[in-house]
Amino acid sequence: MTLINLSTLSRRRTLLKSVTAALAAAALSACGPEKLQFKSIDITGADYANGFSLSDHNGVQRSLQDFKGKVVVVFFGFTQCPDVCPTALAELAEVKRKLGGQGDRLQGIFITVDPERDTEEVLKAYMANFDPSFVALRPTMAQLPEVAKAFKIYYKKSEGKTAGSYTMDHSAGSYVFDPEGRVRLYTRYGSGVEGLTSDVALLLK
Repeated sequence: MTLINLSTLSRRRTLLKSVTAALAAAALSACGPEKLQFKSIDITGADYANGFSLSDHNGVQRSLQDFKGKVVVVFFGFTQCPDVCPTALAELAEVKRKLGGQGDRLQGIFITVDPERDTEEVLKAYMANFDPSFVALRPTMAQLPEVAKAFKIYYKKSEGKTAGSYTMDHSAGSYVFDPEGRVRLYTRYGSGVEGLTSDVALLLK
């Protein structure tokens, strides 16, 4: 009859328990949600940029809930912006085109930081240059500081050489919301069409 040392048996039991625990942990990890690999900055769970309630270029009150089921990309700017704003919106329109059949599930939102000059008529004509589905929002002068603070957006009027010839300095990135209306990403201006297309496609899955 073979005798087994009690200490050896104890060590075997401890080893078996460790292996079992490791296998269980691996199984749970495999079953858990896969972390998405975004090109943009992942801000999932942020306590800012959580929504808006503003009038659009048709005078209709809009909120994030109006676009549930779509990935929403929000960009702040103004219609007389010479380069950054039209470039960002043109790139967003290109992202929509690259998404093909999924393109209708991408919603572009432009929020003006210059409501003095950006009337509903001006905004409507401006958005037509990029994509007919894109929506422009026009906060009142009282609402603008509040929405800028809520989104951590910088803006400042810079006076020009003549009266009324001012320009607007402003943040140039975009916020991306998933189809459930949760803020997920911040994409810097100049990041490119390919990266944003990839990120939107991931959020639409």
